Amino acid sequence: MTVALILGGGRGTRLFPLVKDRSKPAVPLGGKYRMIDIPVSNCINSGFRNIYVITQFNSASLNNHIQNAYRFDSFSRGYVRILAAEQTETNIDWYQGTSDAVRKNLLHFSGENVNNVLILSGDQIYRMDYKAMSRYMVETGADIVVGTVPVVREDAKGFGVMCSNKRGQITSFSEKPSDDALLDSLKLTEEQKKILSIEDPKKEYLASMGIYLFRKSALLELLKDESMIDFGKHIIPEAIKRFKVFSYAFQGYWQDIGTIKAYFDTNISLGSKTPPFDFYDEESPIYTNPRYLSSSKIENSNVTMSLISDGCKLEKATIKQSIIGVRSIIQAGSTLDKVITMGNDFYETPDDIERNDVRRIPKLGIGKQCTLKNVIIDKNVRIGNNVTIVNKKKIQEEDNELYSIREGLVIIHKDAIIKTGTVI
Repeated sequence: MTVALILGGGRGTRLFPLVKDRSKPAVPLGGKYRMIDIPVSNCINSGFRNIYVITQFNSASLNNHIQNAYRFDSFSRGYVRILAAEQTETNIDWYQGTSDAVRKNLLHFSGENVNNVLILSGDQIYRMDYKAMSRYMVETGADIVVGTVPVVREDAKGFGVMCSNKRGQITSFSEKPSDDALLDSLKLTEEQKKILSIEDPKKEYLASMGIYLFRKSALLELLKDESMIDFGKHIIPEAIKRFKVFSYAFQGYWQDIGTIKAYFDTNISLGSKTPPFDFYDEESPIYTNPRYLSSSKIENSNVTMSLISDGCKLEKATIKQSIIGVRSIIQAGSTLDKVITMGNDFYETPDDIERNDVRRIPKLGIGKQCTLKNVIIDKNVRIGNNVTIVNKKKIQEEDNELYSIREGLVIIHKDAIIKTGTVI
């Protein structure tokens, strides 16, 4: 049996403020999904249904999503379980790194019926058949298989980079190499690129996807050394010396979305005419929480190259290259250009609206005659009428009680109230 472990990551500072109140795997994606849905769905579609999600920070939202989205029947014996950091009699520390997080949860998956352990990341978007990776392990006789993708030199500095021989066995590995001489030594030869079917001449490096398939015996042996706390920095370099470690070259679309800019660009691309990633595939769909919302109501609106999720209400609005999350409400005359709305967790009732007094607290959603461009709107935000959010001053970095700016993108905080006439 293969057990899958999805690493939820640390505080996720690169995704702040989206991770202010939730863990990285719980961040909404593509209008109606969460990041965690990608690796969990890949596992289910691959036939791997024994899944753990290891988290340390803000796991409540993720826990709720997992419970609502992934309920296996009593005959499948499958599960998706949250493993949050906890203090025990033998351990009182937080997770110190990726491999340390796995080490501190060994008791949950080190049983005799477990043969292999699949380690996955919770902040990537891709569709992958892990069974093929498992077959590759058997064919090569590998103890460890590392999922890899070709990257350009600039991107190589942010990943684990490796070299492999003709058989695919990894011979050297460096985590986030910054030295030019070291980078030059890791460059793929033309023969290697031909073997790996890499056609793009700019992609000269083989980078780790942060996906590892271990034989359980090899993983347990490597985790004995408690000074090795990270897979990329410690475990994989040491494993190359002692075990057969092979590269599994992935050919499909793969994108790391661990930064605000990457998150924004990847989401916006989903609404394009030919998106690089499609959430629906008849043979391997991406699953999520079935909310049973009504169809969206779009009244006299102009929508281009955008995704509109379930349960939305758009009235005389203009939507361009945007992702509109569940239960989003956009009132008359508003224009959204490259905007991601995460939607709302609930609808307001007439009593709620009367109680709040719209002169003091705007209705849930986006009001009338608003102009928004290059904006991420977190959940349950209230934006009044005649609001302009375009970052007119072109500020690159800023933090405010109601919003943050990262790389010029404005992120409206969860539950924020933006008053009528506000200009950001």
